[in-house]
Amino acid sequence: MASLLCCGPKMAACGIVLSVWGVIMLVLLGLFFNVHSAVLIEDIPATEDDFKSGMTKIHKLYDQVSYNCFIAAGLYFVLGGFCFCQVRLNKRKEYMVR
Repeated sequence: MASLLCCGPKMAACGIVLSVWGVIMLVLLGLFFNVHSAVLIEDIPATEDDFKSGMTKIHKLYDQVSYNCFIAAGLYFVLGGFCFCQVRLNKRKEYMVR
């Protein structure tokens, strides 16, 4: 069981904190991109031709960036779960040693 342990308790706790922050931040960004927030226009990969061809292309780019944010939030969630398992394994190891 201890062979699954690959990081210490402090690193695992830090990973949980960073994962929670990453999930919150990326879900909020994904929601704001999904509603096509005008403030985020500079963060989409649009060219001048995209603006000339109409807003449908811009809206598709907003949606694509939104999906990317949600996918990244999911990856952070999985990383947080892994770090949580590492914390539990570290506590179990500490309990077994005593």
